[in-house]
Amino acid sequence: MSFKIEKLLQQQLDQLKSEGRYRYFANIQRLSGRFPQALYRPTDHEKPYEVTIWCSNDYLGMGQHPKVLEAMHAALDTYGAGAGGTRNISGTHHLLVELEQELALLHQKPAALLFSSGYVSNEATLTTLAKMIPDCVVFSDECNHASMIAGIRHSGAEKHIIKHSDPGHLRKLLGQVKSDRLKLIALESLYSMEGDIAPLKDFCKVAEEYEALLYLDEVHAVGMYGSQGGGISDRDGLTSSCTIIEGTLAKAFGLMGGYITGSAGMVDFIRSFAPGFIFTTSLPPVVAAGALASIRLVKKDQQLRNRHQQQAACLKKMLKASGIPIMPSPSHIVPVMVGDPLQCRQLSEALLKRHAIYVQPINFPTVSRGTERLRFTPSPLHTEEDIKHLVKSLRLEWDRLGLKIAA
Repeated sequence: MSFKIEKLLQQQLDQLKSEGRYRYFANIQRLSGRFPQALYRPTDHEKPYEVTIWCSNDYLGMGQHPKVLEAMHAALDTYGAGAGGTRNISGTHHLLVELEQELALLHQKPAALLFSSGYVSNEATLTTLAKMIPDCVVFSDECNHASMIAGIRHSGAEKHIIKHSDPGHLRKLLGQVKSDRLKLIALESLYSMEGDIAPLKDFCKVAEEYEALLYLDEVHAVGMYGSQGGGISDRDGLTSSCTIIEGTLAKAFGLMGGYITGSAGMVDFIRSFAPGFIFTTSLPPVVAAGALASIRLVKKDQQLRNRHQQQAACLKKMLKASGIPIMPSPSHIVPVMVGDPLQCRQLSEALLKRHAIYVQPINFPTVSRGTERLRFTPSPLHTEEDIKHLVKSLRLEWDRLGLKIAA
């Protein structure tokens, strides 16, 4: 690569650093069976020390559950490590078939399809659906995940942006489109950076009124809401109103991989036409075995979901009492508004180095400029002592930086 190109790239990186938006990856080593504790390695020359993780998307700690680990060990010993290739080339392992059946049951749908990640499941499905259906027009919530935005963009379909969680605005937009066109509404049930929950019942009514397909991303809700952990659509009795329900194995279930659920015809269509499925190596049996064990455990464990909500409520209460400005959130996600990327980074580093607390700053482009924040995700395994230590430490560093306290 020429010196000129190298210099240009470095200038862009330096700009990120000057704005406080450069992404530093902390060397964090999860400890088996000890979540939310982990080992942090500052540098190769410094002694590692234990920290408490406060920003993991392993929301329920299932990635460390003994029965999940046991299932994965057994699969590794029985089937080996890798998948061997795509499902088309190497065949479909029976564990993948079982896992898809389990996911279909979870969301009360006839069929499911696995992908290598939640990003890929969104991008591949939305691209394929909106591209392959003639004259399709897409309506997308303005706060949708980057994977959904990418999928819609790559489809080339006409799109309209819905004001965030505004069914009235959606109805207005739908009314401006010819009635004979196929309409696809794409939204999330729970938005991960704000922790807010979409008014799904109202969106479903609008979709039904205009005979539109409804694509629902349940990534940050699956496992944690509903009678069996099927998400917000499960909690609100709306699974039948959603054409496609998309989810992940990488959040509440503690593994990796993404999926969609829907009618047998819809799933077969995506399976047959989506490049993101056809040309990607399938999930290895060991991951499928762990996911199967995790889903089956979570489905039956309402106490785990209750404990999760209790700990989130406890953290919100203590932060509010301490004067830390938290964003209103009805979910398990607890965002603390900072509003400046440099100060957000400084808070994160101070908590890690002085208090053994690990939480990553959330900056642009993940969130809008001026809304930079720390995003806390309490789990059922965080103790009251963990919460007290976090709140006390955060207030200390908040004051050290001279940040405003909530009224």
